[in-house]
Amino acid sequence: MMSSIQGVEKVDKYIYKIRKSNGMLVDAIILSDWETLDEEAIEQIKNVATLPGIVKAAYAMPDIHWGYGFPIGGVAAFDEDDGIISPGGVGFDINCGVRMLVVNGVSNLIRKNLDTLIKRIYESVPVGVGETSELRFSKNDFKKIVTEGAREVARLGFGYESDLERIEDYGCISHCDFSKVSSEAIERGKDELGTLGAGNHFIEIQVVEEVYDEEIAKVFGLSKGDITILIHTGSRGFGHQIATDYIKIMRDNLKEHNRNLPDKQLINAPFKSEWGQAYYNAMNCAANYAFANRQIITHLIRKVFKAVVGVDVKLVYDVAHNIAKVEEYEVDGKKRKLVVHRKGATRAFGPNHLLLPSIFKNTGQPVIIPGSMGTASYILVGTKKAEEMTFGSTAHGAGRTLGRREATRELSTDRILKELSDKGVKLMAKSKKGIVEEAPEAYKDVDKVVKVVDELGISLKIAKCVPIGVIKG
Repeated sequence: MMSSIQGVEKVDKYIYKIRKSNGMLVDAIILSDWETLDEEAIEQIKNVATLPGIVKAAYAMPDIHWGYGFPIGGVAAFDEDDGIISPGGVGFDINCGVRMLVVNGVSNLIRKNLDTLIKRIYESVPVGVGETSELRFSKNDFKKIVTEGAREVARLGFGYESDLERIEDYGCISHCDFSKVSSEAIERGKDELGTLGAGNHFIEIQVVEEVYDEEIAKVFGLSKGDITILIHTGSRGFGHQIATDYIKIMRDNLKEHNRNLPDKQLINAPFKSEWGQAYYNAMNCAANYAFANRQIITHLIRKVFKAVVGVDVKLVYDVAHNIAKVEEYEVDGKKRKLVVHRKGATRAFGPNHLLLPSIFKNTGQPVIIPGSMGTASYILVGTKKAEEMTFGSTAHGAGRTLGRREATRELSTDRILKELSDKGVKLMAKSKKGIVEEAPEAYKDVDKVVKVVDELGISLKIAKCVPIGVIKG
């Protein structure tokens, strides 16, 4: 594989470099064990390195695979004054992210009632393409939700104020402007709050199988044998429409600026320009929508657990992995404000970072890396090394190896269901097609992805969780 990609140099274990050439302004750095690497995605990360104002390098995480413009598993930072912002560098599902919940000390009780819990959650949280919620919000409430995020829905009764310090950015990103959101986006999003969606989105009930760092796990609220619940979803049709709107706006209004792109999907705007700021403010509305969406789903899951088994469900943490943020880093000995694009990448701040709440000051930020359906997921912790090496970023999941069409052609629903059953995993899904598209065989080995980031030191393993129940759209 390596020999077929031109110009690749091995720098160190798991670190490869493609030196800047052919219009690249910086090097491309690939963090990988080189297994199941996507050559098209490597071409994409080289293209990212050509964009104006890019700083230091364009980074590929070990879960890298082909995406729209930017690869999924890509990280790039642009100078706030001279750089750009790109919808393709964030993705269509703005603030797609993952949230971990925990129930302490009642594993046997939950296993005994697992069928009922899965069924009730499936009935409570609408799943599937275009599904809407029974919840209805006025336009004024909707505006408050997308400008104040999880904070506003907690105020409306969907959770607790104490949840907020366990959400990235406290569940609310400022610099959002509702007037920059189209009526089409509002129409698509207003009835989808509290829904899971389809594709790779899921709710998963798991058991903490292994703890690697007891001290940090205790701070996170986790012990071996505890039950965890992962929620993986984002901003639904609301975020998708915002991305669609601004890709068109940038194409129509910034033709000269984007004239020499190596790939038209890298469409972008200067960050400080009118359209750059408009997209940034609309994108942050979608990010807040996603935080609110996961908060509402948490509330619905809590109600089910309380009704079925009489236990409380606590929030561990919630991370975004499709986002662009203005953050400060030292580059060439100077502190600079940068627009950090993480597309299929997780923020991984180390201990004592100014943006962390007090509960995580001594540990660093929790990082959640889910596996594919039926495989393990991990909770890790961010590090100072990530801040120095990858703009405070790490991997976000297993990363696809098969496209959805390929998976449908090559894999069988019956075989996947048997494999899950043999592993003791119960599944409820909206469609057979979704089961095949999201089969474990369609993804990289999450254990290997996590091994790379752990050994590189850009996030460190804290605990491993294995699934016992999965809900898919």
